[in-house]
Amino acid sequence: MRLRVVAGGPAALKVLAAAGAATAPVQIVWGGPLERPLAPLSPPWVPALELDSGTVLFSPNAICQFFFLTRGEEPTDLTNQWLEWEATELQPAAAAALYAQLVHGKKGLEAVEVLGKLLAHIEQNLYRRGTAYLAGDTKSVADVVVWSTLFPVLQDETSLPSELQALRTWFQSMTLSEACRKAADSVLMPKALLEFKSYLQKQPPPCLAMERVTSNEPEEEEGSERALTEEEITAAADAWARGAVALPKPWQPQKPVLPVEGMRNVLITSALPYVNNVPHLGNIIGCVLSADTFARYCRLRNWNTLYVCGTDEYGTATETKAVEEGLTPQEICDKYNAIHTDIYRWFNISFDYFGRTTTPCQTTIAQDIFQRLLARGFLLQDTVEQLQCEACQRFLADRFVEGTCPFCSYEEARGDQCDKCGKLINAVELKNPQCKLCRGVPVVKPTQHLFLDLPKLEKQLEPWLEQSWATGDWTANARYITRSWIRDGLKPRCITRDLKWGTPVPLDGFRDKVFYVWFDAPIGYLSITANYTDQWEKWWKNPQQVELYNFMAKDNVPFHSVIFPCSLLGADDNYTLVNHLIATEYLNYENGKFSKSRGVGVFGDMAKDTGIPADIWRFYLLYLRPEGQDSAFSWSDLMIKNNSELLNNLGNFINRAGMFVCKFFGGIVPNMVLTLDDKRLLARVTLELRQYHQLLEKVRIRDALRCILSISRHGNQYIQVNEPWKRIKGDEKDRQRAGSVTGVAVNMASLLAVMLQPYMPSVSSAIQGQLCIPSDCFVLSHDFTCTLPPGHRVGTVSPLFQKLENEQIEALRKRFGGGQAKQTPPTPVTLVTPGDPQLIQELSEEVAKQGNYVRQLKANKAEKAQIDTEVAKLLELKRQLALAEGKNPEVPMPKGKQKK
Repeated sequence: MRLRVVAGGPAALKVLAAAGAATAPVQIVWGGPLERPLAPLSPPWVPALELDSGTVLFSPNAICQFFFLTRGEEPTDLTNQWLEWEATELQPAAAAALYAQLVHGKKGLEAVEVLGKLLAHIEQNLYRRGTAYLAGDTKSVADVVVWSTLFPVLQDETSLPSELQALRTWFQSMTLSEACRKAADSVLMPKALLEFKSYLQKQPPPCLAMERVTSNEPEEEEGSERALTEEEITAAADAWARGAVALPKPWQPQKPVLPVEGMRNVLITSALPYVNNVPHLGNIIGCVLSADTFARYCRLRNWNTLYVCGTDEYGTATETKAVEEGLTPQEICDKYNAIHTDIYRWFNISFDYFGRTTTPCQTTIAQDIFQRLLARGFLLQDTVEQLQCEACQRFLADRFVEGTCPFCSYEEARGDQCDKCGKLINAVELKNPQCKLCRGVPVVKPTQHLFLDLPKLEKQLEPWLEQSWATGDWTANARYITRSWIRDGLKPRCITRDLKWGTPVPLDGFRDKVFYVWFDAPIGYLSITANYTDQWEKWWKNPQQVELYNFMAKDNVPFHSVIFPCSLLGADDNYTLVNHLIATEYLNYENGKFSKSRGVGVFGDMAKDTGIPADIWRFYLLYLRPEGQDSAFSWSDLMIKNNSELLNNLGNFINRAGMFVCKFFGGIVPNMVLTLDDKRLLARVTLELRQYHQLLEKVRIRDALRCILSISRHGNQYIQVNEPWKRIKGDEKDRQRAGSVTGVAVNMASLLAVMLQPYMPSVSSAIQGQLCIPSDCFVLSHDFTCTLPPGHRVGTVSPLFQKLENEQIEALRKRFGGGQAKQTPPTPVTLVTPGDPQLIQELSEEVAKQGNYVRQLKANKAEKAQIDTEVAKLLELKRQLALAEGKNPEVPMPKGKQKK
């Protein structure tokens, strides 16, 4: 094969470095910049690889991949993600930086400023993964491609910010490698660079239009807003004038919720959490909270929506936990199901039904699917080499074995999957295996098992996948992971295990076995729905009328995109298959991983003891939702986002808008005479509202949250420019202007209350209560309408958020940093809506309950410190009750003798 390259261009550096690194048997043909390129309409600097078959490759990245493939290196999912990121994000920015250097003469940090966030992205990934290279501990095509794009810009390493140590180490290692060094010496010659510079000078500057993917920070493009058209301004003013009557009536489905012909019927599931542990923040954002946000949005759109979830209770993990805690598996399930239920209730997750998999419905449905697969010839029998612990006298299922991963050498890999590299493994493949029960060394023995014949089902799976990808919204990582499974070739998958705790296998010769949890667990979606309604088949055997959304973290993708669909396709019973598979990356904790055993990170049962309300947790987790890449929880960042985005931006605007109505207009929305500037604001808010819809319809939950914050920023700016607090003191014209500004602002606050409901339902309810927003207005349309007309009376307006202090945050950081002694939780700060009868009743019961507990402690002569802590909780509950009843929240000091 022959590789044609032109010296001076970055693309030549890329393909030559890849050829050298892969030791590809290729003949190099040097061309000149004036020669006609082989690729039609392409620049002269684009390389071309002519294969022996006559095929010509023109894409530099495709050429690089081909070189590595020729030596047997298949790209991994992570490699593919880096290549896509380099092509869509890094290349445009690097081209702009190189143009700034060669054409505009910029140098050093000034020239590479446009690369700042992208360099930080590489730094974060190298640092968090702890690997020498981008996709692991060995050099891959991703390293060569990314380095080659950066090197022309960063030849002078002083351009690299000194704080990016991991990036500097990686970059230097690549630069010093023989393949990269030789490629740079042959391509970036002075004369060739001059020719390339001359070529660039005749071209327009590169136009950067990148999405921000490398930071938790919102995009702030001051002064870059596009101009509004006259049509948009007029349409926004017309929509405003139509008022609340133009809104659709909120849909109230019958109970139980069932599909309705002619409506959009949305079925939402979130990955069933294992019952054997307490979910941490990463688990919560990865499935239940993301799904809840989307479900709430669907309901606001009047889509007929059912959201189901439950605890996954069968399998080895439960048996292991039962042994650890000295309980039966059923007792473990009961204990942790209650813990999960309490956690999700506190986080305000709006399940239509939260169930569990240990039910008769699960047995019936799972065994029916099994029998249908058996009857259609999609099951195999085979002998399996399995680990047996002779001391425990039992075959060891995957979770009862630990050892060294055969792929990445991680020493604490489980018998089913490695937590470090994510690869699925069979327990017998582990190096140095140990029985988790007795720490003995197990032996390999044969046993009979049943397998799902995935190769035979592949002919049905692939066309279904193509159709689902073409018509549905699958996240990029879900597509990557699924493609890698298909590309590597499907293999028969064992669906039985030598356990007692599980759904029994209804087949002679296998009745002492149970179904493997990953055959059994996804069927839990069906059985949980069947426990909700005996008409469950209207949801699960109705693909013509139902859209199915699956939410999960990326490690669950293969089971939902390959194994479970194959089971349902093979069962051939008109099952509803997933249309939209939504997978997140991972949420890390500060600079590491969550660990319950080491006391690192915040787990669901601890969040409510931090003193931070559930809605603040919801907001922050959704703000940094790991949609395109891993993200990290940070206490400092939580404080900053609470104090800046919530307190100073969103809360400040809504509070000011409501307070102006109360203070200047007696609590009644004033008349409004809209100016052209007001109408422009209506149009700008309408654009943000429609962007919010576009993003949430694609389940880009994190990005849609920015639209809410952007609207409140527009509102704050609008108030600052118009200064209604000054105009109200002026002449009639000024007072009228103050009224118009106040009326528009309080209507923006009303819109924000609705848009905020999927993210922060308690705050949304508080705004609704304070502004007395009619319940018929709690529905989402694509237009910004006047829902609080002149004459509307608002209620009592009070601040929505409280400032988080640095001392409070530092105490929490230490408490959840690992190895800390148990500390007394701070008193929770609760959002209270005055006059809510349900809340008053709940708080009254809580006060009575806590009062009885305090009296009991005193009667039993408990420790003073414990009594003081519980008294403090009682006083806080009384304060909240007073607020709910609209009374003075100041709690009187306890009676007693006073010192004179």
